[in-house]
Amino acid sequence: MSLNLTDVSALTEAEARATFERVRWPNGPTCHRCGSVEVTKLAGDAHRVGLYRCRGCEEQFSSTTGTILEQSHLPIRTWLMAFAILCSAKKGVSALQLQRQLELGSYRTAWHLCHRIRHAMSQEPLAGLLGAGGGTVEVDETYVGGKPRHRQGLHPGPKHSRRGRGTKKIPVVALVERGGRARSWPVKYVDGATLKAAIRTHVDPSARIVTDELNIYQGIGAEFEGGHQTVNHSQKEYVRGDVHTNTIEGYFGLLKRGIMGSFHHVSPQHLFRYCDEFSFRWDHRYVTDSERTADAIKGAEGKRLKYRAPLGR
Repeated sequence: MSLNLTDVSALTEAEARATFERVRWPNGPTCHRCGSVEVTKLAGDAHRVGLYRCRGCEEQFSSTTGTILEQSHLPIRTWLMAFAILCSAKKGVSALQLQRQLELGSYRTAWHLCHRIRHAMSQEPLAGLLGAGGGTVEVDETYVGGKPRHRQGLHPGPKHSRRGRGTKKIPVVALVERGGRARSWPVKYVDGATLKAAIRTHVDPSARIVTDELNIYQGIGAEFEGGHQTVNHSQKEYVRGDVHTNTIEGYFGLLKRGIMGSFHHVSPQHLFRYCDEFSFRWDHRYVTDSERTADAIKGAEGKRLKYRAPLGR
């Protein structure tokens, strides 16, 4: 069963529904309320297409119930194409481009569709700690935002073009497991308490931590079996044996190029969802587009995201 965009776009709506059901329920339909597999598919003009009834709790449900697709007015075929597009685009796809590609009725529909798919891509913080079994986890922070604008009548200078710490851009912390997964999210402060708490939450105690020379990481090595090693970027040291932060720099490169090239502007309140999207694609970079799309669809299970939630109302 291929979930590439070419194959998904050729499906009828009935075939798309059947495909979605096979991905969500590989062992057959299951009641979302009680977990029973004793279900009956309802047929006839009195029932809408794809409706089931649980013989245990008498609940009626469909394949979209209890997922990010619930109560959506879009065809399931459109959803599958949107999943395929977002999962195959290495640097992301803007909502405006998705609106044009899928011929959606409004930008608002495309924007909410993208955010719901990003919500399906989100990973649980403790669903498998990074660096388990003595692996190496690189930790670093970056700053996301556009280039600073110079005030009229003033020449560019250090005061008006700060980079890194001290900038008005949004700080993003990331933890990347070599050869494995990544986690990233925006933070309010770049300080020892914030970064060390992130490491303790997401990294296995057996791991080795590698960072740059920023002194706020000092002391964290005592809490991990592999210790803590650094490279001194300020002294032009970027690699010392296998001690480097090149892996996480590659992740930041994808994140920043996606934001600058595809989205152009991301508001602070939504940035964490874009981080989830790029982390998901990074985690699944060694599989095919079809397999990545299937995993994203499976992530839709048990998640809802109403329009008011992304707006923060």
